[in-house]
Amino acid sequence: MSNNKEVSKETAPANKLWQYIKKNGFTVLMVILIGVVFVSPNAKSFMLRQLMATGFFNASIDTKVSDSKKTANVDFDFSDENGGVQNTSSLRGKVVFINFWASWCPPCRAEFPSIETLYSKFKDNPDVFFLTVNQDDDLATGRAYLKKEKYAVPLFTVNGNVPKEVYAGVLPTTVVLDKSGKIRYHNAGFANYASDKFLKQIEELIKE
Repeated sequence: MSNNKEVSKETAPANKLWQYIKKNGFTVLMVILIGVVFVSPNAKSFMLRQLMATGFFNASIDTKVSDSKKTANVDFDFSDENGGVQNTSSLRGKVVFINFWASWCPPCRAEFPSIETLYSKFKDNPDVFFLTVNQDDDLATGRAYLKKEKYAVPLFTVNGNVPKEVYAGVLPTTVVLDKSGKIRYHNAGFANYASDKFLKQIEELIKE
C-alpha cells in the first residue's frame, strides 16, 4: 500500500503539469515561439519575412522625403573589398541604392533576399550602382554571411563619417539617390525592395 501511495504522490505533479499544458497549450506555444524569436536571429528574420509577405512593408519611392534630406550633403568615402576608395560624388549620373546592414541584424537578414532580387535585376545596368555597406565589426564576418547565403551583392565599408541625413546609426537603413545625388527615398528599418512597384520606380529614376 505504501508503494502505491508513493507512486501516486510522484505522478500527481506530473498530471497537474500535463493538465496545465493541455489547458493552456496555445499560451505555452506562444511563449516558446517568442523565446526562440528573441534568442535566434534566424528565427526573428523568418518571422519578419512573413510580415513582409503581407505587402505592408513594400518600399515605395513616392514616400515623402523632407526638403532638408533632399538638399542634404550625401557624400562620403567608401571602400570596396580590394581596398579601393571612392566618394559618392563620383556616382553622379547613376541611380544609387545604398543599404547599411550587418550580419547579426535580424531585420537586415529579413530584407536581404529582396535586395538580392533587386540587385539581380539591375546589376548589369551601367546607370545603377549598389552601395551595400557592411557594418559588422569584422569585415570577414560580413563576407562569410554573404557567401553562406549565396548572395551576390557587393560588399563595401565606410571610410570616415557619413552624413546623418543618410545614416544615423539605425540598421538597416536604405537610401536611394537620383542621378543628381538627391535623396529620393530614405528608410530606417526593414522593407521589401523586390515588389513590382519598386522595380518600376527604379526604372523611372533611370530614365530621368
